[in-house]
Amino acid sequence: MPPPTVPTPCHCTCGATVWLTGLPSAGKSTIAGLLADRLRAAGRRVEVLDGDEIRRFLSAELGFSRADRDTNVRRIGLVAEVLAANGVIALVPVIAPYADSRAAVRARHAARDAAYLEVHVATPVEVCGARDVKGLYARQASGELTGLTGVDDPYEIPERPELRLDTHRRSERESADAVWALLADRGLV
Repeated sequence: MPPPTVPTPCHCTCGATVWLTGLPSAGKSTIAGLLADRLRAAGRRVEVLDGDEIRRFLSAELGFSRADRDTNVRRIGLVAEVLAANGVIALVPVIAPYADSRAAVRARHAARDAAYLEVHVATPVEVCGARDVKGLYARQASGELTGLTGVDDPYEIPERPELRLDTHRRSERESADAVWALLADRGLV
């Protein structure tokens, strides 16, 4: 009896974290979903770590203070890092408003030699407010909600992301294609 054959792995089994940061309703989750579909179709292992879902299950006890937001971002970053180090492309659509929190996640990836690509979904607050996918901007305007990132709570714009997407000037598909091109350029797809 011949020995069992070992399946040939796809040409690229490198993992990576693609951190999509931006204001609420900027398009982060939509872009991540489109990209995830394309990656899966190409045979890649991919996970989407959506900020809202993670907060519900991994950080439910946290509020929205700066310290709690930092803890939440670092937790998500750890999960993404573990996935990336094990050959999975982790797509992380998370607001992550503070530069130091994002820098800490990047540093942990670097220490583990795991690829980390920061993508700034740079949608102006006026456009996000018009989209208002979850009704947050309307609730903030009516006084029902405080601490909305980019309105009455800070959002620190990434200084040197690997990619900046002006989603008000391109379609969702074009934005996802730009992230794909970045992954391709880095030899990750």
